[in-house]
Amino acid sequence: MELYKENQLKIYNSLSKSKELFVPVTEGRVGMYVCGPTVYSNVHLGNIRTFMSFDMVFRYLLHLGYKVRYVRNITDAGHLENDADEGEDRIAKKARLEEIEPMEVVQRYTVDFHNVTTKYNFLPPSIEPTATGHIVEQIEMIKEIMDKGMAYEVNGSVYFDVLKYNENSNYGILSGRTIEDAIHNTRVLDGQSDKKNPQDFALWKKADERHIMRWPSPWSDGFPGWHLECSVMSSKYLGEQIDIHGGGMDLKFPHHECEIAQSHTCSGVQPVNYWMHANMLLLNSQKMAKSTGNYILPEEILTGDNTILPKAFSAGVVRFFNMQAHYRSILDFSGEALLASEKGYNKLMEALKMLKSVEESKATSDFDVLAWKQKCYDAMNDDFNTPILIANLFEAVKFINLLKDKKAEISKDDLALLTATLNAFVFDVLGLVEEETQQGTNKLDGVVEMLIQMRKEARENKDWALSDQIRDELAALGIQLKDGREGTTFSVN
Repeated sequence: MELYKENQLKIYNSLSKSKELFVPVTEGRVGMYVCGPTVYSNVHLGNIRTFMSFDMVFRYLLHLGYKVRYVRNITDAGHLENDADEGEDRIAKKARLEEIEPMEVVQRYTVDFHNVTTKYNFLPPSIEPTATGHIVEQIEMIKEIMDKGMAYEVNGSVYFDVLKYNENSNYGILSGRTIEDAIHNTRVLDGQSDKKNPQDFALWKKADERHIMRWPSPWSDGFPGWHLECSVMSSKYLGEQIDIHGGGMDLKFPHHECEIAQSHTCSGVQPVNYWMHANMLLLNSQKMAKSTGNYILPEEILTGDNTILPKAFSAGVVRFFNMQAHYRSILDFSGEALLASEKGYNKLMEALKMLKSVEESKATSDFDVLAWKQKCYDAMNDDFNTPILIANLFEAVKFINLLKDKKAEISKDDLALLTATLNAFVFDVLGLVEEETQQGTNKLDGVVEMLIQMRKEARENKDWALSDQIRDELAALGIQLKDGREGTTFSVN
């Protein structure tokens, strides 16, 4: 399709801390890199929120008619337990604890990640490179950084010299941190004395005798630093200067700051024109994170097998819930919030279903569809403002209900435009699933809830035989009941 008013799209750039007109490096094409998962465990919903936000960005850029190369990596080596370049590789540690090979860990959780993104209706990226698949290129980049005098080797490990880089550049250009801040926020650990300065970061780490994941290099048998892989893969597949680099807010420092320093050293240019950062998801008013145990898995939401939600919810409802908040805003996750989103989602889907049976009634309409369409684009062109887009979609829902009740009229051309625009934004841009899938889920929910109520009444009447029969027959159908203090919930296996 033709670009729809291409020059109107504005993106909030974390580098300039302002909204900027989007002008790609190459007209009509977009290169976008997003930091993907470290595959040592199941991705939780907070991780998925970030990837879902950039799936929406990818979808909208495609909708505008851009040819997009979307690169989202898999980190399968080099991500240590903390940002001070100490501790075990997260994947190697999981392999040691489970007594399996590291690549078994990688395979298991890469497959899980792909299963989740499929269920939540993500478009696959154009390229999904892995860190282990680019060891040679990472070694070559380290050599180049060392040749330019910005890195040094100590006892088989290579570190980036932040103070030397900062003499003529700006380490902290993205995060706003000064060198003094970086020193203050760097944890001093045993074994860190190899570094000239505490804020220097590893480009290559020598592997000790316990470290399973290792590769030969000019400096030692070891493994690359976590920050290095993204600089290598983004430049390899998208060039020295890319349009958009995305990730979670927590990656801004040190990960993305280090990326800039590495890439800028090699190319001499700022590597990214637009830095985008998605905000966090809260659970129990705290950041959702594996490290604290405060998280819920995407699969647990679909099955209802958790202690947080009152029932199972569909992937479409979860996507709708996420899209109701701007990607840069903090989002609080709860059962109440999902129930509210489910009601809104169902209203939207029901309106789309009703629209199929609407017939044009006269030459003019009681709704300015063209102006409404422009408002939808204006929302998305304003830094992908999905909450405002959804509010505009519900203006159309109100009008569709008036049409159904014969209280409004619409012309043939406007009906076609309304239908096409709604379908484009609901399915193509927001990535919501087809309404038939959700309606089927709602009907199942309703039937099971009715049986749960019948079982509750049977138990109150001490009719244990009927109570057990309902439970057992549902179990035979793959529907497990779970009795708790808050009542009975169910999951579908």
